[in-house]
Amino acid sequence: MNKFLGLCTFISLVTFSGFAANWPHWRGPEYNGATTEKNLPADFSKTENVKWVASMPGTSAATPIIWEDKVFVGSADEQAKSMRAMCLDRNDGKELWNREVGGGYNWDEKSNFASPSPVTDGKLVVFLYGNGLVAGFDPAGKKLWFHDLQKEYGQFSYQWTYGASPTIYDGKVYIQVLQRDEPVHSRGGQNQAYLLALEPMTGKELWRHVRPTQAHAESQEAYTTPIPFVHDGRKELLITGGDDISGHDPADGKELWRWGTWNPTRIGHWRLVPSAVTGDGIILACAPKGSPVYAFKAGAKGKQDDSILAWKSSNRDVTSDVATPLFYKGRFYILKGESPHTVLSRVEPATGKVDWTGELDNRIKIESSPTAGDDKIYFQNFHAEVFIVAAGDEFKLLKKIPMGDPGDDMVRASIAISQGNLYVRSNHKLYCIGK
Repeated sequence: MNKFLGLCTFISLVTFSGFAANWPHWRGPEYNGATTEKNLPADFSKTENVKWVASMPGTSAATPIIWEDKVFVGSADEQAKSMRAMCLDRNDGKELWNREVGGGYNWDEKSNFASPSPVTDGKLVVFLYGNGLVAGFDPAGKKLWFHDLQKEYGQFSYQWTYGASPTIYDGKVYIQVLQRDEPVHSRGGQNQAYLLALEPMTGKELWRHVRPTQAHAESQEAYTTPIPFVHDGRKELLITGGDDISGHDPADGKELWRWGTWNPTRIGHWRLVPSAVTGDGIILACAPKGSPVYAFKAGAKGKQDDSILAWKSSNRDVTSDVATPLFYKGRFYILKGESPHTVLSRVEPATGKVDWTGELDNRIKIESSPTAGDDKIYFQNFHAEVFIVAAGDEFKLLKKIPMGDPGDDMVRASIAISQGNLYVRSNHKLYCIGK
C-alpha cells in the first residue's frame, strides 16, 4: 500500500509540474496569473540573460502562450495589414509556422485587431482577432476550422476595438462578446451580448447564450475573458461586464448567479477591461474608472444582493481600470496602472485587508496584467519597461528593466512564464529571458 501511495504521489507531482510548466492561457495554467515554477530570472536586459529574441511583424497586445516546446503568438502584420497566427520553437525562437488568418488591421489608433491572446490545450490552438476572425489550428500549423463572428452573428458594436481572449475549458472553446445593443461609429445595430461555445476540433457551434444587461451605452461593452472556476465541485465560467458579474454553467451557458451593480446610476461610459480572478474561495471583480474592487463569496445561486459581498475596497489606490489582478500564494495583487500614480497593492482575500501598497517609480501607463512565480511578480508599462516586485510581506521593487526600443509605446502584453523562462513582448520583438 505504501509503495502504491508513493507511486500515486509521484505521478500526481509529475502531472501537476508538467501542467504548470506550460502557459496555455493568457492568465496562466490556473487562470490567476500565477505558476509554481522556481528559479526564474531576477535580472536581465535586452542583451544579458536572453535565450533568444524573435522579430514580430507588427504590434499586438496578445500575451504569448507556451505548450511544451512551442510558443504561439498572435500578431498583426503592419505591412500586409493582416492578422497572423505564429508558432516559434521554444528552444531557439525559430519560426516553425506562420499563417495568415485574414485581412484587416485596425479601427482606431489606440490598438489593432491583434489584441486577443491565443489559447491552447496542447491538441488545439485558437487564435481570435478584434475583427471577429477566429481560427483553430493543430500544433503543426494545420488549419482545422475558421469563423467570422461578425458575418455569422452580426457586426460588432464597440467604442474601441473588440479585445476579449478565448478560453478552452471542459472540452469546449469559449468566446464572449459583450457589446452594446445599438450602432456606434456606424458599426453594429440591434446586437446581443453573448457567450459562444464551440467544439474544439471542428469549430462547430455547440450553443450560444445571450447575456442580458441593464447597462447603458459603452457600459454594455467589456474586453474581459471568461474565467473558469470550481467551488464545492460546481464548475462555472465567470463573466464580468455590462455593470454586472455572473457565473455560467460551462455545459450550456445557463446563468447560475448574478450580482449587480457597481454602477447604480448607470453611467454610460464604464466599459470594463479587467477579467475576474479567484483565490481562497473569493471571486474578485474590478469596477472601472477608479472605482472599488469587489470581492464575492463563492457558491451563489440566482440573483444576488449585497449579502454576497465579502468586502469592497475603500482605499482609492486599491483599484484597477485595465490590469487583471493576480492571485499568488494566498494573496491578491492589484495593479493600479493609471499614470502618473501607479501602485501595486497586496490584499488578503478573506477580509480585504491591505498588507501593503507600493509606489512603482513610474509615470508611464501600465495596462499589462501582473504574473508571478518564484516569489516574484512581473509586468511592464507602455514603453516595455519591465518591473519585478517581490511577492513578500513587505513591498520591494527588485528591478525596473528597459526592454523597449526607441518609439515603443502602448505595449500591453502580459509577461508569460514557462519552463524557467520569461516571455516579454515589446512592440516588434519577443524576448525569451533566462537560460
